[in-house]
Amino acid sequence: MDNVLKVALAQIAPVWLDKLATLKKIEATIVAAAKENAELLVFGEALLPGYPFWLALTNGAGWDLKINKELHAHYVRNAIQIEAGELDGVCKLAKEHHMAIYLGIIERPKNRGGHSIYCSLVYIDQNGKIQSVHRKLQPTYDERLTWASGDGNGLQVHALKQFKVGGLNCWENWMPLPRTALYGQGENLHIAVWPGSDHNTKDITRFIARESRSYVISVSSLMRREDFPKDTPHLNAILENAPDVLANGGSCMAGPDGEWLLEPVLNEEGLLFHTLDFNRVYEERQNFDPVGHYSRPDVTKLIVNRERQSTVEFED
Repeated sequence: MDNVLKVALAQIAPVWLDKLATLKKIEATIVAAAKENAELLVFGEALLPGYPFWLALTNGAGWDLKINKELHAHYVRNAIQIEAGELDGVCKLAKEHHMAIYLGIIERPKNRGGHSIYCSLVYIDQNGKIQSVHRKLQPTYDERLTWASGDGNGLQVHALKQFKVGGLNCWENWMPLPRTALYGQGENLHIAVWPGSDHNTKDITRFIARESRSYVISVSSLMRREDFPKDTPHLNAILENAPDVLANGGSCMAGPDGEWLLEPVLNEEGLLFHTLDFNRVYEERQNFDPVGHYSRPDVTKLIVNRERQSTVEFED
């Protein structure tokens, strides 16, 4: 039935800053979700190859410190270059299992020179095609020490059965105008990805659902001391100040009425499943539709620049 969609939330930990090992874990998770007939699978922010936790633990803002330079270089080496085919295995599995996937990655794009990195949310459709790559518009606080700022190119929604799905990275979900850009394209299943922890997901998930009258899925990663590989550069310095749990999960889901379908799940690694009924969207839009009958475009209107930004443009 086109009005019913089975979704899976992958609350897992990366093999931190090891892209090949983390890719293997992601691919195994896709196979496991396929066995449960999932049609949409969502992974957390920056899962591949991991969130830059060291910034808060090693004086990440210290100027010209060797530790920060070496950890940043290690991070860049393990970032994903989509143009080089580094997501081909994930795309192949998506096609094989007819499963759409949202995956949080650290991207090293060729069209920005190939040296800066971006926190990106990739949407792969059920035919295994990458349909959008959303680079986080505004990295949060110390994230700016390692991630570059993105652009509006990835502010797109995608048809999935009767649903229109779109997504944002972490604190972008608090930004009213990017949310509106997705609502205006018909989004009714919103994907919010996070590095982890229920303090991020417990309020905003229900708020966006109630504001948009959409389903909202928040997916977080996990990160514990034991998830740092032994060959991580400067591991002892990182662990010196690291708590036992750096990200406790908090993946959850709310319905179009803003009520919980799945309350935040803490400290558990694995897959979470739920089946969505599209008719609930129409029911809740009856009394409020933020870009339809409950809007005034003659008074307020949003203009979005979706051009993919690049420093140079060649005319050969």
